[in-house]
Amino acid sequence: MSDESPLIRSLRAAVAAAPGDVPLRLHLAELLLQAGRDDEAVTEAAVALQHAPGDADARALMGRAMGLPQAPTTPPPPAAPGDPRVPGAPRPAEDPRGGEDFDWAAAEQEVGGIVPPRFVDGAEAPLTVDGLGDDPGGADAWDVDAPGAVRLADVGGMQEVKDRLEAAFLAPMRNPELRKLYGKSLRGGLLLYGPPGCGKTFIARAVAGELGAGFLSISLSDILDMYIGASEKNVHDIFETARAQAPCVVFLDELDALGAKRSRSHHSGLRNVVNQLLTELDGIAADSNDGVFVLAATNVPWDVDIALRRPGRLDRTLLVLPPDATAREAILRYHLRDRPIEAVDLGKLVKATEDFSGADLAHVCETAAETALLDSARTGTVRMINTRDLMGAAGQLRPSTDPWFAAARNVATFANDGGMYDDLLAYLKRKRKL
Repeated sequence: MSDESPLIRSLRAAVAAAPGDVPLRLHLAELLLQAGRDDEAVTEAAVALQHAPGDADARALMGRAMGLPQAPTTPPPPAAPGDPRVPGAPRPAEDPRGGEDFDWAAAEQEVGGIVPPRFVDGAEAPLTVDGLGDDPGGADAWDVDAPGAVRLADVGGMQEVKDRLEAAFLAPMRNPELRKLYGKSLRGGLLLYGPPGCGKTFIARAVAGELGAGFLSISLSDILDMYIGASEKNVHDIFETARAQAPCVVFLDELDALGAKRSRSHHSGLRNVVNQLLTELDGIAADSNDGVFVLAATNVPWDVDIALRRPGRLDRTLLVLPPDATAREAILRYHLRDRPIEAVDLGKLVKATEDFSGADLAHVCETAAETALLDSARTGTVRMINTRDLMGAAGQLRPSTDPWFAAARNVATFANDGGMYDDLLAYLKRKRKL
């Protein structure tokens, strides 16, 4: 404007060159307010609050520019003649809307389009200019669980799985000197596969506990976004978070959904997610990324893109089978620990639950508890859960792992490329399921 002072014009140019400089923008707003240009001061203060939502100076200046009552401070200096802040100036010294009855809704409507609303629903969160959503934290927006107390010792039974984890993953991590001596590479990750409900996620948490590492669990819903390019950015931010908070275990749950075969994907967005995931996994090989350990889990490894299983990526696989007898006893004890039981023959129950997953065993205990509860309600006499309740519940349930083995049998027999399913074939032969 022609009537602007040279100082205000200079400050406008400086703010345009450094839009994120909050103190500089507030200085400009203060000068505009002193010049009686309240609307422009409100605009500058609003932009400053967008860059620094909690800035007390910006909030105070916004209130002054809008004519809101201020907290009492030291007496202001005498106003010079012609100062727009003197009594009788166009803007009153005290806003008639002030006080406890101030109408915030009216104020928001008055500055609509300039000041963002005080309360925003998640579905209506303001977007940034690039349309990818407001991301003030960047990679830090992902929550990493602190190292937990769960260890492999807390996993009942499954000794073969523990031994494989120790040899292929844990021992090299714990012994850097031996790793260097034998030239053992830290490249690549570990893919856990097997029937659903058999504890793959719990094992991944136990591995993080053994390493004393943080745990970052990721699923498809965490990554997919409606905006082009945002899903790939999410993948990158996840790995950046893990690198910044190393040591950290990145656990990719349901890998078949995140990394489905690109040849079968008709959606370019999903293909791009797989491509970004491949890029990040290759980044794990760099020395600067030490301390980031990648674990993944899937029920259908044959649907995972083959590129994800190449050397240096998820090149090691571990079959997680239904819990063995020792593990089933531990799981049953866990689910019965807080329930009223009497004379429960765990040995008999363990034999009756062959091939049951951990989820199946939890369902057996729940069903038995329902039976005892119903009997107690009908008779008016509280009774304990006994072996007959548990055996009856086990007899009503077929192992949920059977359909999985039926599908896996054909894959292991006719599509065992590179011997990936040798462990599965050995188990099927041992169980006479071939």
